[in-house]
Amino acid sequence: KARDSNLRHRPVGLGVMGFQDCLYQLRLPYASAEAVEFADRSMEAVCFHAYWASTELAAERGRYGSFGGSLWARGILPLDTLDLLAAERNGEGADYVQVDRSATLDWDALRERIRAHGMRNSNCVAIAPTATIGNIVGVEASIEPNFGNLAVKSNLSGEFTVVNEYLVRDLEALGLWDDVMVMDLKHFDGSLRPIDRVPDELKRLYATAFEVEPQWLVEAGSRRQKWIDQAQSLNIYMAGASGRKLDETYKLAWERGLKTTYYLRTTSATYSEKSTVAAGKLNAVPTHDAAPAAAASAEPASDIKFCSIDNPDCEACQ
Repeated sequence: KARDSNLRHRPVGLGVMGFQDCLYQLRLPYASAEAVEFADRSMEAVCFHAYWASTELAAERGRYGSFGGSLWARGILPLDTLDLLAAERNGEGADYVQVDRSATLDWDALRERIRAHGMRNSNCVAIAPTATIGNIVGVEASIEPNFGNLAVKSNLSGEFTVVNEYLVRDLEALGLWDDVMVMDLKHFDGSLRPIDRVPDELKRLYATAFEVEPQWLVEAGSRRQKWIDQAQSLNIYMAGASGRKLDETYKLAWERGLKTTYYLRTTSATYSEKSTVAAGKLNAVPTHDAAPAAAASAEPASDIKFCSIDNPDCEACQ
């Protein structure tokens, strides 16, 4: 059944990874209008050329079997589906589908090619998580913001340390990369924000996932989604999750026309315990002997845990 379905529809799922790395090289903070614009323009290019290549394959080898009656055959491209979404929401598109529809490439020419040659693939683009292969290649996963500038990853092969090489290069240029900086990054879970001697510019550029307000993830996701014929694995990172913040974030995702969001990730209980202040001092990691006393003095942690299948550090699984 799988073989017959694949030969009939011929779906593929081109994706991306290292979006955050591109922002580092462009010197653009993830939480910025310029980064949102880059998300738009980069995904427009990926999708345009993917769809164009599919028309070339169709001209060479024929259309996929179920092309007739499809959105492609009806001249409806992913960007056009926003009109269908607005109509589905009782025609209240101006209020409930608020998406920037700007374009820079010749989509009319692509429409003509599809009309003339059809498509070889029913679907072409899907943004996958790429967490493990991103680590292997040495770039940030998929469209994700940087999780931590200094972190430890775990998998079946063991544990390995991941260091943000872009940050190291910038700190070395400023004469700030030393043993004390390494210890500070370890202590603050890879965050630059509490380290006074780091310039604010670098703190903005190298903000970690939980330091980027979730609306920036949604805005960038919206600008990508309008080009993608399938969907994107868009995780939501939220520090200090509350009912109001959840409500605002997911309503914004709905208004921006996102097909879906992936996992909701919040700061885990381990972060809360580490930052608990007692008598003006940070709590230390307890030994086995001191565990009962430490547990009694620590702040109660929430029982809510969010599972993340592609994350080996998933607290819910542990």
